[in-house]
Amino acid sequence: MDFKKVNAPTTTVTRDMNSLSERTGNIYETVCIIGKRANQVSIDIKNELDKKLKEFEIGNDNLDEVFENREQIEISRYYERLPKPVLIATKEYEDGEISYRMPQKVQKNK
Repeated sequence: MDFKKVNAPTTTVTRDMNSLSERTGNIYETVCIIGKRANQVSIDIKNELDKKLKEFEIGNDNLDEVFENREQIEISRYYERLPKPVLIATKEYEDGEISYRMPQKVQKNK
């Protein structure tokens, strides 16, 4: 996923819960869907950041010497400025970009 092109807000936005839960009919199912997608986005961002920061690792484990690398700081700042995963997932849900399946509800015969 390309997080540079995401146009999700970077701050918290008040949303109408009724319109947000129209597709599922239940706000709790909607929150569950958005939460699961937010976890996926968070893992993707973390893996991408780890991969980029791995290039800056130094072979020896000397805690006395700490090198400040300008590129590493800029990469970290970029990822700090990205919208939070929940805001990205909510924007995707509102735009209809998330596909989900609801398991069939089993009815017990009495």
